[in-house]
Amino acid sequence: MTEEMRRTVDPAAEALMDKAGDSEIGTAYDRHVSQGKRCTFGEKGVCCRICEMGPCRISPKNPRGICGADAATVASRHLIRQVAAGTAAHADHGHDIVKVLLMTARGESQGYEIKSERRLHEVAKEWDIETEGRTKEAIAEELALAAMAQFNNLDGEIHYPAARAPEATVKNWRAHGLIPVGVEHEIVETLHRTHEGVDADYVNILKHGLRTSMGDGWAGAMLATDIGDILFGTPEPVRSEVNLGVLKQDHVNIVVHGHEPTLSEMVVAASRDPELLELAKSKGADGILVGGICCTANEILMRQGAPVVGNFLHQELAIATGAVDVMLVDVQCIIPAVIEHAGRFHTKVITTSKKAHIRGAEHVQFHEDKAFDIAKEIVRRAVENYPNRGPVDIPEHKNDLVAGFTVANTFTHLGGRYRSSFRPLNDAIISGRLRGVAAVIGCNTVKKTQDDSHLRMVKEFLKHDVLVIMTGCAATACAKVGLLQPESAREYAGEGLQEICEAVGIPPVLHFGSCVDNSRILVALCEMIKEGGLGEKLSDLPIAGAAPEAMCEKAIAIGFYCVTSGAFVNYAPVMRIEGSDEVVKFLTEDVEEITGGKFSFEEDPVKAAHLMMEHMERKRADLKLRPLMYDTPFLKQEEKEPAAPPPERVMVADSDDMEAFAGLPPSHHCGGKQP
Repeated sequence: MTEEMRRTVDPAAEALMDKAGDSEIGTAYDRHVSQGKRCTFGEKGVCCRICEMGPCRISPKNPRGICGADAATVASRHLIRQVAAGTAAHADHGHDIVKVLLMTARGESQGYEIKSERRLHEVAKEWDIETEGRTKEAIAEELALAAMAQFNNLDGEIHYPAARAPEATVKNWRAHGLIPVGVEHEIVETLHRTHEGVDADYVNILKHGLRTSMGDGWAGAMLATDIGDILFGTPEPVRSEVNLGVLKQDHVNIVVHGHEPTLSEMVVAASRDPELLELAKSKGADGILVGGICCTANEILMRQGAPVVGNFLHQELAIATGAVDVMLVDVQCIIPAVIEHAGRFHTKVITTSKKAHIRGAEHVQFHEDKAFDIAKEIVRRAVENYPNRGPVDIPEHKNDLVAGFTVANTFTHLGGRYRSSFRPLNDAIISGRLRGVAAVIGCNTVKKTQDDSHLRMVKEFLKHDVLVIMTGCAATACAKVGLLQPESAREYAGEGLQEICEAVGIPPVLHFGSCVDNSRILVALCEMIKEGGLGEKLSDLPIAGAAPEAMCEKAIAIGFYCVTSGAFVNYAPVMRIEGSDEVVKFLTEDVEEITGGKFSFEEDPVKAAHLMMEHMERKRADLKLRPLMYDTPFLKQEEKEPAAPPPERVMVADSDDMEAFAGLPPSHHCGGKQP
């Protein structure tokens, strides 16, 4: 990042950036600049620190480390260690939620209940668990025990790939040994393989990274989503608000931040407790507001309609409003700098996990068997802190959004209550109203202007008739400018997508939840194949994914399991692999022969969107689908881009591939299948 680069496109964030930065530690952007130029060896992934003989720096002058490892070995080893860490983060999240289900089934938790018995029965059926004549507690206990085994199985396969994915995809995974034995088994093996003196074949190393990542998307994250729906209720479309302007000067403001919904759900419930509401009034507040940052925000948004205070780079700014009475944190994406900012204002930062202490924060250890009592204690501390406020500066900026989409309720939206089905979605792609589907996910990073890449990419998709599904901080970025409102289709969507949104009553951008809820997207893709007409494997679908502002190891793990599942994924900024041409080539070319998916690392979000749409066009051509009904051409990769095109100029593409099947009768489309 240069000093001249704009820090954010969000006016609410811009309004507080200087205020938050006016301190000894500044903001994340200030600290990024102060770090100066990074070590090139580290940036390119060819600095090896695995053994104590190093660190070794691989270069043309010194092509091998002390042990003899070359650039490909070094880059691939460090990369799959990142995959393992990202997988561990989501798997640990899933493990904790499964534990709560088990405790709830046994009557050992406090405040929790099985809110969706219907979802319990649906998931139990997939696991071949008998439900007839049994209590929901008995079913839940058996399901929880089966789910627990997914983490530490020592042989066989994790459950969900064969249970949910298309048969042809599962067959290919098995042929290449890509289905994990157990989540923890693969993480442990990753650490062993990458120890000094073990695996030195970069292809073998990276294939294990693909297998390890499957333990995230098809086990840890998928279990977190399913069990979360059972415990906390299956989300339904809900209206709420987003951005720093949701904070209220006359309310006690509690910001929950992190990723696990087990405590945040209880905090929302405690904030509605009559005794605590009365206490708030006695302190001069009109009520208690609970809002979220990062994926905890999305968890309580999806199920409770709680407002979203912001995404990753908002956490320091929220405190700078002077209106946050408690910032309650659990795990992941919490930067220690929040403590320094809290010290300048009146905010109490409370940590709750044994895994995530921060020096200077108050710690209240969370226990599932005392969950509601602990939540009430935290809310009480926030209420009692309310009178300690100094000047309050809350930006006015906020926007409405619609969230709460799942595979089940998307069925209903598309097919109607009496014929819930993905048929309308498949037909829209087959007939050419939709070009395809893009999943845009992930974080914010100080290496890019906050939210800019998400917004530019998504708007490019919408005008070219691509339905967009989002999760996590990416969804929050688009919500802040109104893209998650049904009305936005008229302004931003192409004619085909606009027709669908207006007919069905959905936004052109569907919010599917938190980062672990990327598993919902995997299930939706499986349902598209099951519905018919779009191929036999997940890799046949005209879909693509992107993490345009990727920031952490979880994003790398997500990218890996999406590519393993057969998706084309654009990941930016580029992973630390550029020091090895072999590793770059494997991830951007060779892996497609194994999984049907591959990476690209285009930094420009509009160019990346075009690469993803080119991929959709190739898949449409392979499926012999009709040309787009309302075609808005876009610039193809092989064409030369003008040096400085006007922002709104539409580039004309070579349309031969889109017209190849235009003259065929309907019976020849969709690979010979009738829609």
